[in-house]
Amino acid sequence: MRSNDSVIEISNVWKIFGARPERALQAIRDRGLSKAEVLAEFNAVVGVADVSLSVNRGEIFCVMGLSGSGKSTLVRHFNRLLEPTAGKIEIEGTDVMALGPKELQNFRNRKIGMVFQNFALMPHRSVLDNVAMPLEIRHVSKNDRMRQAAAILDIVELGAWGSKFAHELSGGMQQRVGLARALAANPDVLLMDEPFSALDPLIRRQLQDEFIRLSKILKKTTIFITHDLDEAVRIGDRIAIMRDGKVVQVGTAEDIVMHPADDYVADFVAGISRLKVVHAHAVMQPLDAYLSANTPLPANAPKVDGQETLSNLINLAIDDANPILVQDSGSDVGIITRADLLRTVIEGTEVS
Repeated sequence: MRSNDSVIEISNVWKIFGARPERALQAIRDRGLSKAEVLAEFNAVVGVADVSLSVNRGEIFCVMGLSGSGKSTLVRHFNRLLEPTAGKIEIEGTDVMALGPKELQNFRNRKIGMVFQNFALMPHRSVLDNVAMPLEIRHVSKNDRMRQAAAILDIVELGAWGSKFAHELSGGMQQRVGLARALAANPDVLLMDEPFSALDPLIRRQLQDEFIRLSKILKKTTIFITHDLDEAVRIGDRIAIMRDGKVVQVGTAEDIVMHPADDYVADFVAGISRLKVVHAHAVMQPLDAYLSANTPLPANAPKVDGQETLSNLINLAIDDANPILVQDSGSDVGIITRADLLRTVIEGTEVS
């Protein structure tokens, strides 16, 4: 069932590549075949395996995994660049699978913008003309589409480059043009398939910053595909981790780092620093339980909000030996001791 805040709902989506995908899927359901067994018996590849996801309005939802995990295959189902073998896809209440060819084309043009790793800019068109292309497809008048394209270029801070051609721009600038083109038609949903992965690390980080800034302004519902966990942690409101075509865990970066669903996820997130990911509410002990087992807090105990980062909590604990009082809307809700902080840093688990 679609929640009031949900923009995208996909249910039990399968994609099997091969000559007999339906038969392979039936065998999986009847006999529980593994991915390797499906390949051996049907010469078919399971790209996406029974994936169900819900994405909320205005959310940046990162889908990540190693090469071959199925993340890029999955994102191409949202606008039916790939047809699923089975499953249901809804965007803004529209059953995408029920759309005919013309309806689907119109739906893609009006509802969905897509940014690929390859910039795919038209070399014979100016930057301004490239950005205006989606509006040209909609038959928007030339004056109106150029005005709207210029406004979007200003938002991505490329307003002075509208008359240039793609080869005159750096890779990072070209990717910003690709993002501007996707935004020009004012879509409800952005699909971004590893848009920054081909860029140098410094340019990549700058574009991540730019995207975070734009997201706060435009509040577009975004599916962001990446193989880089640091990138997902940095920009995603929630993260889905995929393996062998399946989604193995969905949650905030903090959820996944503190409570990995299995050994695979634990290994996956082992290298992530918890200092900016974990917050006070995940580290604290309940206030009542602490006070019942310990002496009352001193009056000068430092106070923090539940969203305070682990990094700042550690700095507080360095300067003050007293336990830290955690508050929510002005009410005292929890306690954090130096032992709690050490345990969280060393073990990466929530204090019980």
